[in-house]
Amino acid sequence: MLEIIRIPVLSDNYVWLVHEPTSQETMVVDPAVAEPVLAEAAKRGWKITQIWNTHWHPDHTGGNAAIKEATGCHITGPEAEQARIPTLDTMVREGDHVRLGEVVAEVIDVPAHTAGHIAFHIADEKVVFVGDTLFAMGCGRLFEGTAAQMYDNMQKLSKLPGDTKVYCAHEYTQANGEYALVAEPENQALKDRMQAVLAARANGEATVPTTIALEAATNPFMRAASAAQLAERRTAKDNF
Repeated sequence: MLEIIRIPVLSDNYVWLVHEPTSQETMVVDPAVAEPVLAEAAKRGWKITQIWNTHWHPDHTGGNAAIKEATGCHITGPEAEQARIPTLDTMVREGDHVRLGEVVAEVIDVPAHTAGHIAFHIADEKVVFVGDTLFAMGCGRLFEGTAAQMYDNMQKLSKLPGDTKVYCAHEYTQANGEYALVAEPENQALKDRMQAVLAARANGEATVPTTIALEAATNPFMRAASAAQLAERRTAKDNF
């Protein structure tokens, strides 16, 4: 049902423009900036009615105020970070539900990259918006949390159906894959995936969304056997 449009902004961010055709509602996930988002919506004849924020970082919330001023949209984001996202109208946490027209998302708490980071899982559409928690072959840096928290996040997300599409917020796949090959040099699925990623990037193509199943097979952070192993891998990636 949903139409999901990728809008590349800044150096490597993706903003997701999400249209629900029955209600004609349109939502933006993590607008780093406003102008390209407003332009894309206008080009399609869509009126932005909502913004969903996964966390407070400026490259995910920087467009909030200008989009809200232009459209009067309603902004939803993490309750635990409301002090750092002054544009929020509704604050949510684990187990809460958010509606976009006929579609309902469940909120999942995924702290570690930031202390109050959340994800939005739309089960009926087999879609999850994960911000900077899960990347293609990677995970977010541990700026405000612990490896144990990120390990728990990976376990939560790995339990979603394998065909769930994962919409993350950055084009980090090639760099993540280069480290993943060092972490798991014998992983044939990973080697095969990296060939496809290199070809896609050489052609200027995006490599996300990904899927839960693909990450379960090739992501060294989702595949970590323990919080300690995830911590070792995160430190190694930070210094890679």
